Amino acid sequence: MDDEAHISRGFRSKRREQTTTNRVPPGQYVTTEFPILSAGPTPQTKVATWNLTLQLGSSLLRVWSWAEFEALPQTTVKTDIHCVTKWSKLDTAWQGVTFDDLLKAAGLSEPPEPYVMAHCDGGYSTNVPAADLVGGKGMIVTRYDGLPIPPAHGGPARLLVPHLYFWKSAKWVRRIRFMPKDERGFWESVGYHNYGDPWKEQRYDGD
Repeated sequence: MDDEAHISRGFRSKRREQTTTNRVPPGQYVTTEFPILSAGPTPQTKVATWNLTLQLGSSLLRVWSWAEFEALPQTTVKTDIHCVTKWSKLDTAWQGVTFDDLLKAAGLSEPPEPYVMAHCDGGYSTNVPAADLVGGKGMIVTRYDGLPIPPAHGGPARLLVPHLYFWKSAKWVRRIRFMPKDERGFWESVGYHNYGDPWKEQRYDGD
């Protein structure tokens, strides 16, 4: 699945047809590198022990093993990503499962609550409105440039929410918890913006 026909609608953008300048949010610079930034040590999670959980309150809605997750419908996307530390990388290629397909696989037609907390190996977490994940806007990805994502970049699986600053695309994701009210995740609780729109330069509280 590597042609345009398989790219989810939410990842298409008019910016794709615009100049590079118009694809880079204010205050960002373009890099061809892929910087590695983490809050702590890099977890070394094996796919044999990896699983992904959807949680609502104290109930586990669904748990997928690695093999079960790999058997779900796979989508390939090409998209730009923007880090809060001011680098942007254009035309990055990812493969994984859209949040829409994940919900379908769990027997859900829509998110059961308006907010989500992504919980990860290593204790990291980040909050995202559920509306920013559905409609083709969010994925759980397992491959970058056609290869398994290395641990330093969030493998074996990470969240991908490319229209928000990249800290929202949580590395090493293991559990998606639906919440009736918004809560702040790791970086949000220490002063980063609660939403993180690169085009509005929402880097820190008050931006």
